Amino acid sequence: MATIANSVAHPTLISADPFVPAREQKNLHNRWHPDIPAVATVKPGQVFNVECVDWTGAQIGNNDTSDDIRDVDLTCVHNLSGPIAVEGAEPGDCLVVDILDVRPFDKMPWGYTGIFELENGGGLFAREFQSRAAKAIWDFKGVYATSRHIPGVRFAGVSHPGLIGTAPSAELLATWNKREGALIEAHADAVPPVAYGPLVSGAYVGQDLPDDVRAKIYREGARTIPGREHGGNCDIKNLSRGSRCYFPVFVKGANLSVGDLHFSQGDGELSFCGAIEMAGIVTFSTSIIKGGVEKFAMKQPLFLPSPVDPLYSAKLIFQGISVDYHGDGTQYNMDATVAYKQAALNAIAYLMKIGYTREQAYLLLSAAPVESHIGAIVDSPNACVTLALPLGIFEHDILPKDEGLKKLEFGQCAVRSDGVL
Repeated sequence: MATIANSVAHPTLISADPFVPAREQKNLHNRWHPDIPAVATVKPGQVFNVECVDWTGAQIGNNDTSDDIRDVDLTCVHNLSGPIAVEGAEPGDCLVVDILDVRPFDKMPWGYTGIFELENGGGLFAREFQSRAAKAIWDFKGVYATSRHIPGVRFAGVSHPGLIGTAPSAELLATWNKREGALIEAHADAVPPVAYGPLVSGAYVGQDLPDDVRAKIYREGARTIPGREHGGNCDIKNLSRGSRCYFPVFVKGANLSVGDLHFSQGDGELSFCGAIEMAGIVTFSTSIIKGGVEKFAMKQPLFLPSPVDPLYSAKLIFQGISVDYHGDGTQYNMDATVAYKQAALNAIAYLMKIGYTREQAYLLLSAAPVESHIGAIVDSPNACVTLALPLGIFEHDILPKDEGLKKLEFGQCAVRSDGVL
């Protein structure tokens, strides 16, 4: 007979409401800074839950226009839960983080994928497509996602935190701001920007802090948009339940933060907000390896991916090389980004032959469990990158036929209310 004795639920250390703006909630923050205090402390080996809002902090709605994507305020992203200190962690140690579970809130069984405006966020093809806001809403049924905005597909998600990392030291933060500031200065007129420097506007720490400490954090705090030495926004789709992360520790307690949860994502997260973004709950356990930074020669984190992965064995693979043949035909030397772009553009062109719009295809490649690999990066001048599209996610046959591809009608994703694409 089951008994309640010795049955203790894992505690939820940080609570969040997915329908309340992030700026109205406690224990969230959207900048990296060593002076942000821990909001909770755990012992190594303790299992605990952390609730997270979506990365925009409840700016995006379940509706059929992309006006909210167009108008999103990117000065206040990403909204992270934390920091959480781990007893005994010291600079130079390795913080081992086991991701035991990642799931959406029961009260919010949906997520979204967005194409952002050229002038507000951009994305991989922001300039090529002169991007205008578009969106797909995805409904969750167990492990599966479907969308009224991209009909004809259904796939199992690999839910994961897009953003997870430890706090930087003051020295590391200064290094980030110096090197990224130099890049911004060298490309001051770039659209979209090449990087995002510290910005007081939109900065938020949901804790009671002395005014001078808050002002310093807002003035110096690094934006959460790129991944860095501490982890951060790396968007690794296989860091789902059962995975393990090894993070370098830069401050006492390590001060772990997490957010930007994804129900699913394709390798590369093409459209900037390219995963199926969601709010939800992560379950963690941590441990410490003393002196791990030196023991493992750690310059950045190490990851052990999850053993749980959707079984999509049959795939249609698109190749790309470092020649801009979708543009002006320029030959690049061993440029894997150019090669990746060409592979993705080849896939988008193919999906358009089947009946999807360019926007739907772009969103689908961003959100579905698409895999990308570097095939060759030694054969000058062409790097070779592949993009694998799982056949099993489609409700119809998409393979090449002698007679060509059958074009179907799939409508359009959510677009701006003024109809501009």
